[in-house]
Amino acid sequence: MNGQENTAASGRAAIEVATPKRTKEIIAKYGFSFKKSLGQNFLIDQNILNKIVEAAELDKTKGALEIGPGIGALTQRLAASAGTVTAVEIDNRLIPILRDVLSEETNTEVIHGDVLKLDLKQVFQERFSDVSGVSVVANLPYYVTTPILMKLLEERLPLEHIVVMIQKEVADRMAAKPGGKEYGSLSVAVQYYCVPKVVCIVPHTVFIPQPNVDSAVIKLSLRDKPAVDVPDEDHFFRVVQASFAQRRKTLFNNLTAFVGKDNREALTALLTGIGINPTRRGETLSLEEFASVSRAMLEAGWRG
Repeated sequence: MNGQENTAASGRAAIEVATPKRTKEIIAKYGFSFKKSLGQNFLIDQNILNKIVEAAELDKTKGALEIGPGIGALTQRLAASAGTVTAVEIDNRLIPILRDVLSEETNTEVIHGDVLKLDLKQVFQERFSDVSGVSVVANLPYYVTTPILMKLLEERLPLEHIVVMIQKEVADRMAAKPGGKEYGSLSVAVQYYCVPKVVCIVPHTVFIPQPNVDSAVIKLSLRDKPAVDVPDEDHFFRVVQASFAQRRKTLFNNLTAFVGKDNREALTALLTGIGINPTRRGETLSLEEFASVSRAMLEAGWRG
């Protein structure tokens, strides 16, 4: 959530926000205190900021949506790189800080609100109607990472990329391939909509205050269409969730709870009929295989 003012963009001396000294000065000036409940950790490393902005592939024809700008350092970088920037901040105590830090960024707007409750399609219509593409770029609070990302994806917003700093463990799960312990329903959900790539690992020591775990920057490039073709997306995701309900159980045992014990023999026949061994576990199935299972179960009338 942090960055610097760009002299080329503004013609004034650059003021680094993402440094320990400057961050502490801003915090002291406004008497700001961190709220653990909001997952507030301010980045103090310029190199990580460079990697975040570079990964977003912005230019002056494009827009950027930032979620949780904090004291506005990343916001400044985005203002220098993109044509239009909108930052959504839930903590009203940060609004006057952001207005001060961003006072000369004429292409930037700060919205006070909860991104999970905002009508993002309306935000896009009002703020990004004249740009060639929009990306979400943010340092997301750990506690709401998945709900925010799934909202962005499920609402089918016209996004090019989502470049976010999140907990390393969650980034690993999003990018995981079938067969590993990190691969699960979150992996399938993200990869259904996006092509994920971990950009870099971020040590916990480059934040004020320091979180307990390391972070990672992940880039999610939105697909033109979902990775697999399914007739009923809701059913597809219910089947995926059911397949990972108890990770140590086989696919057959997990899906038995989905279709009912009376259909055990029919379930065995269905799985073997589409070339999937019922004794496999959910974490070994590819997106294509989950799509095959979902289609076959729909045809069998098992909607869950």
